[in-house]
Amino acid sequence: MSANRAIDLKKKAIDWLGITPFLLFAVMFLIAPTLYLVTGAFLNPAGEFTLENIGGLFTDKILASYWISIKISLASSIGGALIGFWLAWAVVLGGLPSWIRSSLLTFSGVASNFAGVPLAFAFLATLGRTGLVTMLLRDCFGINLYASGFNLLSFVGLTLTYMYFQIPLMVLIITPALDGLKKEWREAAEILGATNTQYWTKVAMPILFPSILGTTLLLFANAFGAIATAYSLTGSTFNIVPIQLYAQIRGDVLHNPNLGYALALGMIVITGISNLIYIWLRMRAERWQK
Repeated sequence: MSANRAIDLKKKAIDWLGITPFLLFAVMFLIAPTLYLVTGAFLNPAGEFTLENIGGLFTDKILASYWISIKISLASSIGGALIGFWLAWAVVLGGLPSWIRSSLLTFSGVASNFAGVPLAFAFLATLGRTGLVTMLLRDCFGINLYASGFNLLSFVGLTLTYMYFQIPLMVLIITPALDGLKKEWREAAEILGATNTQYWTKVAMPILFPSILGTTLLLFANAFGAIATAYSLTGSTFNIVPIQLYAQIRGDVLHNPNLGYALALGMIVITGISNLIYIWLRMRAERWQK
C-alpha cells in the first residue's frame, strides 16, 4: 500500500508540476495586476484610502465613455452573433461540401485573432476615404460612401471593424453546439408530425439558445475590452472607455492613474458579469449535449 501511495503522490506531483507554468503566468499577468488595479482604484496619489476615484466614474464624460463602449460592444456582438450563427449553420447543417467547413474554420481561427494596428490599416486601405472598395464603388458604380454619410472613423465604422473578429469568433464557438444537435431529436420530431419550422422553434432553438446567448455575451466582453484596434483606427478622438483609461494612465493632460484604475475596475465588473453569465449558460447548454 505504501508503494502504491508513493506512486500516486509522485503522479500528483508531476501533474502539479505540469500546471505550474500556467499558475505562475496567471498570477503574474492576471491575478496580481487585477488586485493592483482594484487596490489603486481606492487610493489617492498619496496612497491614502479614498472614494473620490469611484465617484469620478459618474461624471458626464466618463459615463458617456461607458455608454458609447456598451453601444459599440452590443452592436458588434449582436451583429457578429447573427452573421456568425448563420455561417456556422450553413457549413454544419446546410449540406455544403466539407472543404468549405474546414476552410471557414481555418479562416475563423486566424481572423478571430486579427486585430490592432494591422486590422485598422486593413480597413483604412479598404473602406477609408481613398480605400480600394471606396474607390471601386465610386468609379464603377457611382456610389460615394462618404458623400452619403458613411464614415469609417465613426460608431458605424468602428462597429464594422470590430465585427471582423467578432464573426469568426462566433463561428468557432457555436460550431460545436450545432454539432451537438442529435439526429434522433429531428427524427423524433418528424415521427410526431413536426414541420421543419416547428422542429427549430420547439426543439433546436431552445437547446441552442443558451449557447447563442452565452456566446453573444462573450463577444460583448471581447469588444468591450478592445483598445488597440480602436486607438489605431480613430486615435484619441473616439471616447470609448479603454481609450479614456489609456489617457488617464499615460496621457500628459488627463494624467490621473488612480482614476484610470477606477475605470479599469468598472471594465472588470462589466466584463466579469458578462463572462460569469456566459459560463453559467454554457454549463446549461452542455447538459443537453452530454
